[in-house]
Amino acid sequence: MTNKLLHNPTLESVLMVERTIQKHSPELGKYQLWKKLPKKMMYQTFQTILDYLENSGKILIDKDGKVVWTYDPEGIKKILSEGVKLK
Repeated sequence: MTNKLLHNPTLESVLMVERTIQKHSPELGKYQLWKKLPKKMMYQTFQTILDYLENSGKILIDKDGKVVWTYDPEGIKKILSEGVKLK
């Protein structure tokens, strides 16, 4: 995120991108996903959101460029409830 942003993403924009990724994971690449958004958004803003989601561990971008939703809080709760110890 070294580029100067023309427009900072809003929480509403981040949530919209998250929902779209969850719905279409792992079948679409970045550009196709951007086109599926219910509201128009600058591609630079979309890229900024993807960078944030990737850095926070919510998505991965596979070797074919497909965006994969990886965040699973319910799965983590289940693992922790079974007595798995974390460092």
